Amino acid sequence: MAVQWYPGHMNKARRIIKETMSDVDLVIEVMDARIPASSENPMVAELRQHRPCIKILNKSDLADPAITEKWLEYFDRQQGVKAQALSVLDKSRTRNLPNLCRKLLPDRGTAVKNIRVMIMGIPNVGKSTLINTLAGKTMAKVGDEPAVTKVVSSAQHRITLDGNIVLSDTPGILWPKIENENSSYRLAITGAIKNTAFDFEDIAWFAADYLIDAYGERVVERYKLKQCPESGFKLLEEIARKRGFLRAGGIADTQRASEVLIHEIRNGTLGALSFETPEMIAKEMVDIDT
Repeated sequence: MAVQWYPGHMNKARRIIKETMSDVDLVIEVMDARIPASSENPMVAELRQHRPCIKILNKSDLADPAITEKWLEYFDRQQGVKAQALSVLDKSRTRNLPNLCRKLLPDRGTAVKNIRVMIMGIPNVGKSTLINTLAGKTMAKVGDEPAVTKVVSSAQHRITLDGNIVLSDTPGILWPKIENENSSYRLAITGAIKNTAFDFEDIAWFAADYLIDAYGERVVERYKLKQCPESGFKLLEEIARKRGFLRAGGIADTQRASEVLIHEIRNGTLGALSFETPEMIAKEMVDIDT
């Protein structure tokens, strides 16, 4: 799937982040727990260099908990990285994040030496909600569409938290090119890419194929089917018929069915789903290199 998603304002944001990184002690990267690898911005490692990093697997209430545990173990094995799963349903864990910052930087977090933290993440992974929870008030606008972050507070997007932690917010930035085409689909499915940048039927077909293989029983239960369809396209046809989405001549309207499927994935109607595992991503990257 071809996606054009690197407009000038994101290029400008990248330059600003690079210039201000010298004043940062620690980076928090927010990712979508349903697609940790696909929502991990490869530019973060390049920009943060030696600085410690907390990888937040956000929206964990929407992700398969068993697969999320695998991703936490995967990231914790990386040098200088600590991973944590967070959810808006459990704000206490989010509020404990400053303590984790202090553990990673025990020599800072004093009146003399603040812990200077930069929070990063691609659009629509819940970064603004996380910031508002940490601040205890609305500091950034929250929306369902990508790229809606607008800092309401003043000065240079900096937020002072309890415990001498200064948090720098950044716009959600994307990277110029996705090496793994499957990641494009996963980003679109979970809402990181604007709906106008892709065709719903295209990504729904991809999602349906995956769901049949990974969560077949759940698909049968949700859409009240006698058996799991043999292909993603067949599933879209079944959804269309069940919902009465029919065109002239009784032809299934798979476009409308596609919109239903994607919205139900995004809002959790289909339950906690993960669309990639560490093993899956490793295999896909090998296939790309060969």
